Amino acid sequence: MDTPIAKPGKDKKVAIDPGLQAIARHWREAVPNDRLAHLLKDATRGLTRALQVRLAEHSVSFGHWTFLRILWDADGITQRDLSERAGLMEPTTYSALLAMERLGYVERRRQPDSRKKVYVFLTERGRDLREKLVPLAEEVNAIAVRGVRPETIAAARDMLLTMIRNLIEDELTLFASERRIPSTRELSNRIDQAENAARAIPVRKSRASKG
Repeated sequence: MDTPIAKPGKDKKVAIDPGLQAIARHWREAVPNDRLAHLLKDATRGLTRALQVRLAEHSVSFGHWTFLRILWDADGITQRDLSERAGLMEPTTYSALLAMERLGYVERRRQPDSRKKVYVFLTERGRDLREKLVPLAEEVNAIAVRGVRPETIAAARDMLLTMIRNLIEDELTLFASERRIPSTRELSNRIDQAENAARAIPVRKSRASKG
């Protein structure tokens, strides 16, 4: 049985989410040498959850944080550009921006010279959130690397930047050969076709079940 961690407080026991216990056990016992992609996924999940808790105390969702972080450095970009930088589909970005408009964080405007493009601008309230929220992200990062030597952190950053460059080059190569990430509709159609094909294949009974 997993032992609850004893933080915060001297003798206070805090129960850990079973999913988190499973992740820790997975890396410690099951597959300590599993693929790097899985390790990065679980590390990202931990960072995201830690930040979500802190953002929620300011009534900000993690999704809104994603857009705010981009706009703090690139205010006034188009809605499409914002969507691409966030790595999200445009309908998802549109829904999030509507909610952020209602909260008073952003304004969406069309420029006289280009009525088709929608530009996204931070309001004063949206800009003011930077001073409150960025320190929370910095706190989470500091917690994540607690006890790690500076030279190890530097090496990890160098490795991750190299991975990012390599994967960008790979995506460009795939794009040049007309291989790309399908749209949500295209992917849904492919899944439907695969399910129909699977249903068309007769299921063979095993010898044990025949007896």
